[in-house]
Amino acid sequence: MATTERDYYEILGVARNATQDDIKKAYRKLARQYHPDLHTGSRKSEMEKKFKELNGAHEVLGDPETRKKYDRYGHRWQEAEAYEKAQREAGAGAGPGMGGRPGSTGGQDFGDIFESLFGRRSQSRGGAGFRGFAVQGEDLETDVHLTLREVLTGVSRRLELSEPIPCATCSGTGRQKGRPCSTCMGTGNRTETKTIEVRIPAGVQDGTRVRVAGKGQQGMNGGKPGDLYLRVTVESDRIFRRQGSDVHVALPVWPWEAALGADVLAPTLTDPVRVKVPAGSKAEGKLRLKGKGLPTASGGHGDLFFTLQIVMPGSISEEDLKLYEQLARAPHPDPRADVLRQARPR
Repeated sequence: MATTERDYYEILGVARNATQDDIKKAYRKLARQYHPDLHTGSRKSEMEKKFKELNGAHEVLGDPETRKKYDRYGHRWQEAEAYEKAQREAGAGAGPGMGGRPGSTGGQDFGDIFESLFGRRSQSRGGAGFRGFAVQGEDLETDVHLTLREVLTGVSRRLELSEPIPCATCSGTGRQKGRPCSTCMGTGNRTETKTIEVRIPAGVQDGTRVRVAGKGQQGMNGGKPGDLYLRVTVESDRIFRRQGSDVHVALPVWPWEAALGADVLAPTLTDPVRVKVPAGSKAEGKLRLKGKGLPTASGGHGDLFFTLQIVMPGSISEEDLKLYEQLARAPHPDPRADVLRQARPR
């Protein structure tokens, strides 16, 4: 059967006997190479097409069960279940062990076999033969990037998804009267872009796959739609650092604030708050705000930690210099005494 679709193994650049691990590694390598966000101008449009093609190949070959169907039936693997059921009902003797190229069985084209099995029945029932078999839609995946503030509250996103849907002319079979469908060129589907709005819950972790039920590829012949999976990437932040459900922030303070204590304004993932720096605070000391971190799986919140960073002014005035000189003349223990003691040879 003639087809305009490239072989999935060729797209991933792997042999037909490649292991599942080989397929995963090849996909990750090419995904980094083709990701549209890494390209600009006309090159970006080209990479978008290649990236979609790559994802389509990985969705099939990355799952051992769908890969088996593809190895046997090629790009018409979604019709495998309906075909095998039709074979049994029609009393065909060809079993699952028949070999041949993808999209064929024992050297005979899958579409031709199906047409011969159901041609008369389709005519007698107004073309409803194959359409009587419901095939569930495939799952779809897409990447979503979130900020820590969006992780704190949860967020709604509008997504544009491109998905193949069954060709209306041939009902997704790719065939008409024993020939490739002229509308879809024998592929059995066409591409449709849809916009959906999804809600990503608060507290989601980096690398999480969020399932959105029923928002995947449409089913064939009345079959249920697949699901949509969102691969979540939480972007790093210049100020806030995540550790589980806790959030850490470096908080600069002046030497006199650390020595004397002070009420200072400090950043949070929402609005700034005033925190008390205790008198005599040391560098790298920590202040804790309970419950001001990110949502936890149990329904609570983590904590927000401020790590004190004692900083010096960029310039020192004459008055400041006199105060430092006065401070230097006052008796103090040597701050390096402990380091010198531990560094002595033993």
